[in-house]
Amino acid sequence: MLNSDLIKATASAIGFDMCGVVRCQKFAAEGEFLKQWIADGKVSNLSYLQRNIDKRTDATLLVEGAKSVIVCGVSYKNRYSEGYKDCNQKIASYALTTDYHITIKQMLQQLCATLKKGCPTLSGRIFTDSAPVFEKRYAVEAGLGWIGRQSLLVTPQFGTFVLLGVAIISEECDRYDSPLQGVGCGECRRCVEACPNGAIVERHIDTRRCISRATIERQSDDNTPLHGWIFGCDECQSCCPYNRRAAAATNPRFTPTFDPIAIDWNKIDEAEFSLRFANTPLSRSSLERILSNIDTTTQMDK
Repeated sequence: MLNSDLIKATASAIGFDMCGVVRCQKFAAEGEFLKQWIADGKVSNLSYLQRNIDKRTDATLLVEGAKSVIVCGVSYKNRYSEGYKDCNQKIASYALTTDYHITIKQMLQQLCATLKKGCPTLSGRIFTDSAPVFEKRYAVEAGLGWIGRQSLLVTPQFGTFVLLGVAIISEECDRYDSPLQGVGCGECRRCVEACPNGAIVERHIDTRRCISRATIERQSDDNTPLHGWIFGCDECQSCCPYNRRAAAATNPRFTPTFDPIAIDWNKIDEAEFSLRFANTPLSRSSLERILSNIDTTTQMDK
């Protein structure tokens, strides 16, 4: 049996800002909601969300014999998280750093390796937005925050500028966390009102209108207005009161590696793009795609 306090202390020492531990559980209601959301067409071209719904609702289908889930979060707030001014090449602030899939995976691997030294029978798998896992739902159950109106995890201390990773493990823990009580978004609807395309529908997103989806997963016939965004979007986050008062990230692994405003995209080629942005989320894109988004947002905003 693992010690919950030890897990959290180890996670903190590695660089995570938040950590909670919960039992493996099934999320049947969330699974039914996802199915209806897909049936309503709000999934648009995010076809990966239509696969493995059974595994999303039941983590034991991903990790046989799983008993517990360790949920870890790290703040990534930087100077661009609170918004840009008069800019037609805006990039979501999470994409300015080393790809979190890489960084958080390494941190989770270190966490599990350390725990295994004291518990040799420990086994499991780690995930960071890379498999069908209801990570945000587990974060809520672990008391890290709640689901805001913009469908993101809102945390009291770090707002929504938090990246998550989970370790689904074989061992039980001596103590499990519980959801937060007495906090939430209240009557605030700033995120709903801030979305220029009206993509936010009470705690879920109509991705057909979502700027983030359109800049990254754009289809050839996609006419979604981009409003100056060329990769991702922070409109529904930069307005959140919890984000406004959150401190900047302190983990150096989440410091921006480039200044998005200083780049003249027309003066670099694909080879330089691949070299400079290989380890950032922009690697999902291409220079051609970035230039296309710049052209699209410029034309639409005229």
